[in-house]
Amino acid sequence: QLQASGGGLVQAGGSIRISCAASGRTGTSYTISWFRRVPRNEREFVAGVSWRTGRTAYSDSVKDRFTISRDNAKKTVYLQMNDEKPEDAVVYVCALSPSWLVSTDPGSYRYWGPGTLVTVSS
Repeated sequence: QLQASGGGLVQAGGSIRISCAASGRTGTSYTISWFRRVPRNEREFVAGVSWRTGRTAYSDSVKDRFTISRDNAKKTVYLQMNDEKPEDAVVYVCALSPSWLVSTDPGSYRYWGPGTLVTVSS
């Protein structure tokens, strides 16, 4: 299971951190990534981290502002979002893929959390 938390209201230009905690059997060769819901209910890749290698990947729109990290002991992934923009105000969903390669394709992910909403005020 995946449980996202930490969403809320942030001012434009401000920062917020969201978390995704994994529970149950996960093994070691998996990836946890953040997606965000965009119009037409599609899921857009934001950032991901490979649990086995620690390698990270980011979308071009966030790579200079967001940082993904992991806490092995807590099985938790964090997404630190800085310099928030109005277009960042969406629901963020974390997902787990049973592969150690970070994929940007939502179809590669098997488990999805319920999501957390980030609102950006101007």
